[in-house]
Amino acid sequence: MKKTVTYIVLSFIVVTAEQYTLPVAAQDTLVNTPVVADSLPEVSIPMDSFSVEGELELQIGENLDSMLNLWYVNQSLETAVDEYDPDADTLMPDFPDSVYLQRLAAIPSVVDLTYNRIVKNYINVYTRKRREQMRIMLGLSDYYFPIFEEVFDIYGIPYELKYLSVIESALNPRAVSRVGAVGAWQFMYSTGKRYGLTINSLVDERRDPVAATHAAARFLSDLYGIFGDWTLALAAYNCGPGNVNKAIRRSGRHNFWEIYYFLPRETRGYVPAFIAATYAMNYHDAHLITKAPLELPRNTDTLMVHEPLHLKQVAEVLGIPVGELRDMNPQYRQDIIPATAKRGYSIRIPLEQTAAFIDMQDTIFAYKDSVFFDPGSLVASPLRYSRSYRVDLPANKYDKLYYTVKSGDNVGYIADWYDVRASDLRYWNNISRNLIRMGQKLVIYKPKGKSERYKKLNKMSFAEKQRFAGRPVSSSSSAGSARASSTSVASSSAGSPGHGTGEYVTYTVKHGDTLWEIARKYPGISETDIARLNNLSNSSRIRPGQVIRIKRKG
Repeated sequence: MKKTVTYIVLSFIVVTAEQYTLPVAAQDTLVNTPVVADSLPEVSIPMDSFSVEGELELQIGENLDSMLNLWYVNQSLETAVDEYDPDADTLMPDFPDSVYLQRLAAIPSVVDLTYNRIVKNYINVYTRKRREQMRIMLGLSDYYFPIFEEVFDIYGIPYELKYLSVIESALNPRAVSRVGAVGAWQFMYSTGKRYGLTINSLVDERRDPVAATHAAARFLSDLYGIFGDWTLALAAYNCGPGNVNKAIRRSGRHNFWEIYYFLPRETRGYVPAFIAATYAMNYHDAHLITKAPLELPRNTDTLMVHEPLHLKQVAEVLGIPVGELRDMNPQYRQDIIPATAKRGYSIRIPLEQTAAFIDMQDTIFAYKDSVFFDPGSLVASPLRYSRSYRVDLPANKYDKLYYTVKSGDNVGYIADWYDVRASDLRYWNNISRNLIRMGQKLVIYKPKGKSERYKKLNKMSFAEKQRFAGRPVSSSSSAGSARASSTSVASSSAGSPGHGTGEYVTYTVKHGDTLWEIARKYPGISETDIARLNNLSNSSRIRPGQVIRIKRKG
């Protein structure tokens, strides 16, 4: 008994923007037509189909070539080439259509794996034209496919949709398309943000194989919810659900091959390429294509860090090639993991290095931190925090002063006395929640050559320090009076702009005032200047009748 092969007859059809409909007879020939296997008739394919195939074939070729830029691929190429027999290319087998049909039917899949001449053309791309790159991609699949399948299992996505990443990026997490799509799943910026991916100057989770796969799974699930058909969901993944809906409305059909000519040109070859990639990844051995033995660790561990970390710190302390770490953590654009106590980030390392990372964690974070996190850098200046850590500013630019905390002191007073911001004082000394203790030694930085007048502050009484800062004090002021609030120390009365007390120009807050409105009354003074001078964190802390300082006199 002869089997039949499902095969699509494509006829010459001219489609224009003005007349985007097909004749009834042409529509009838576009549907799946059963013919006897091994006797496929010669069918004329429209020229625009060839141009579409050629364009997508070029894109696939570019993806496969960009894959060769991965560090661990380059490290493995020599051994891979040594085991590869180029003469095998001359023995490339050729199979009748019935074999392709039988093999596609044997692949467990809920996606319709239709076979036709367009699909066969893409099969030839993977099994004939790009055999060596195919070997490398097969090696990469051992690392990436388990990640994809585990995520797809969570969302109920068919496992075979993992092959979508083959035509999207050739399994290159750093792939960038000509239109700006990024990562293994080729997310545009807006789509990536919509599905919760972090994208900024330091982190691009479109490159993260795990985070991006979660986003891709949710996107595919949403598309399937719209169309109820995985093949149409694939088409929509490429051109957007709006274009697929237009094709459905114009054709009156709800099948990819029936709306084929109503889709954007670049999308017509997308599903056939997916079917071909699925075939090639499953039957590569039948075409004498072996996996390249890549050296990327297949057993890895993911650790969360809550302090800024540079990949070179990990690489140099643990002896891991930094290129390998970059390929395992491609989401970090500048090799910087900008973790904080509130926002942790993950780092993926070889499994055998997990124990060493945990044991040497303090050493890793402290290793060359002043080199990798230069405070003067405009790219990034995150610094490691620990209870004993302090920031060291360049000695050629700043003088370092020391102040010993005394009874009644607080961060606001000390910052005021030294004319620095309270936030800087906390930053320099790793102060959390303004908590300081008596006897604690604080570091204060002043620009080079401007520190002389502040050197005696550490030996002054509270009243002397208040007078030094221009705050009025009574003759009975003592350390005990330091417990009073900063607002009670200010002058008890002030009038219109320009009224001065001590060495400062002050202002009495009126009902409805904000720092921004007050700052506008004094040319050259900003809202930030007033907040800093009065140790205010935001405008909600000012109230009618409160006296605030505007600027120093002079």
